[in-house]
Amino acid sequence: MPKNRLGKRLEKIPTEIWLKLNKIDELKGQWVGGAKLSSQVLGRLKRSVLITSTGASTRIEGAKLSDEDIEKMMRGLSVKKFADRDVQEVKGYYELLNNVFDSWKNIKFNESAVKHFHRELLKYVTKDEKHRGEYKKQENKVHMINEAGESIGVLFDTTPAYLTPKEMQELVEWTMAALKNNLYHPLLTIGNFLVEFLNIHPFVDGNGRISRVLTNLLLLQNGYEYVPYVSHEKLVEDTKPEYYIALRRSQKTIKKETEEVLPWLNFFLDIFLEQSKRAVELLSKENVEKLLSPKQLAVWQYLNTVAEAAPAEIAVAAKVARPTINQAVDKLLRLRKIERIGLGRTTRYKKI
Repeated sequence: MPKNRLGKRLEKIPTEIWLKLNKIDELKGQWVGGAKLSSQVLGRLKRSVLITSTGASTRIEGAKLSDEDIEKMMRGLSVKKFADRDVQEVKGYYELLNNVFDSWKNIKFNESAVKHFHRELLKYVTKDEKHRGEYKKQENKVHMINEAGESIGVLFDTTPAYLTPKEMQELVEWTMAALKNNLYHPLLTIGNFLVEFLNIHPFVDGNGRISRVLTNLLLLQNGYEYVPYVSHEKLVEDTKPEYYIALRRSQKTIKKETEEVLPWLNFFLDIFLEQSKRAVELLSKENVEKLLSPKQLAVWQYLNTVAEAAPAEIAVAAKVARPTINQAVDKLLRLRKIERIGLGRTTRYKKI
């Protein structure tokens, strides 16, 4: 893998990709600038996502535990109707993802981290004891898995085992340098890393699951701090056929004269755009009332009863002092619950 091959793929990015990147970053700004959810709400959301993401990511690879089964297991209740392997894989994923959500600021992305993640992912899986945290020593293939956990076909052949250490070193070093030096938009770098990682398929087992944990880590480390509150893995599970198709379309061009990563980048960005939209929606879906002070809530409730109103009208009707009106409408504007009409003395507000 020549070191410049990875970057060459990203030299000509079409407008449709940039439009998605711009929209995602606009939503990121809305999350950062919007109301802060309470630590209790965020904690509840994160616990829910840990269950959902663990279930989705392991089911993509053929496990059969439902989210309800996983929640019971994490509460210490017995889950006896599934194979030990399913339970072992779920427990490893849950604990690893929880660690990423809690400690991402202190984790350095490098080859050692990738191997450590693999050890942690499979630490309960007895059949994988011999190759945990080690690159493959034999060839492997990428299979499509149906809902019954059975292979329904080989997607593509992966990097030969003897080339895997070299290609992984080059991939991780390129990714680290690209992110550190802002050579490309970070989502392009992350998407490019993922498609190459899955093509190399460096481990005997667990590659898909590790790729999704690494997705969470890299997104968090590049400023998308709402990742723990909407499940990336669940969105992938819900679009699994499209996931396989996009991966296949890009993978079959790798190491050819012209490499084409746009099918994969479009899928990856579509998933993350949806994740970003849902994160911003949490600002209102967790009940806007919980995010507002009593006086802000009075302003919001009044604007729900009229077509539009000036600040002075709001102050009288809501029985709120004029300076507080300004603070309240600023909060509601950030939450995208109202919009401003006009400027200066003609300013009015209405519910969106």
